[in-house]
Amino acid sequence: MSRYAEPMARLIEELKKLPGVGAKSAQRFAFHILRSSDEDAAALAEAVRGLKANLRLCSVCNNVTDVDPCAYCANPTRNHRLVCVVEEPTNIAAVERTRSSHGGYQGVYHVLHGTLSPLHGVGPDQLRTGTLIARVEQGEVDEVILATSPTLEGEATAHWLAGALRVFPVRITRIATGVPAGSDIEYADEVTMARALEGRREL
Repeated sequence: MSRYAEPMARLIEELKKLPGVGAKSAQRFAFHILRSSDEDAAALAEAVRGLKANLRLCSVCNNVTDVDPCAYCANPTRNHRLVCVVEEPTNIAAVERTRSSHGGYQGVYHVLHGTLSPLHGVGPDQLRTGTLIARVEQGEVDEVILATSPTLEGEATAHWLAGALRVFPVRITRIATGVPAGSDIEYADEVTMARALEGRREL
């Protein structure tokens, strides 16, 4: 039997499902919500509902967006023949920070929503690779930059994609090791990320 009333116990259990949130953090969040005004609690609930109701995946690149195509794919000033492949939508922000640097990234994106991980049952069919291969096959792309993180899974994913794309007349490059091995590109600063893009190598 839970030591909390059922509504509180239920909220704590749901909050524990969030990444990086343990039992104690979930309890703190739940009690904070309980102490909040009715308006603040309602605004939080509405924000969650709105997120699920109004966000979708871009039909071109799989980025999370409220319009289709997303702002990057719809931007005519970007180089649509240069595609940077990232693992998650959050990785786009790391690459976009390079735009504040001279010669920063000016292309568009493709989001895989994960990496290959046989131990967790994630194979190529579970990643969003189909639309990327279709874009390349249709001759819409000159270069694909594989910007998966330099982890074991990220490297395996990059090598699999390079093999799948090599049958097409497209340049395939990999970001340089300015991003430390074993780290996530989401946390790379703009200078490190810019150098990684500038020093990309052929695969």
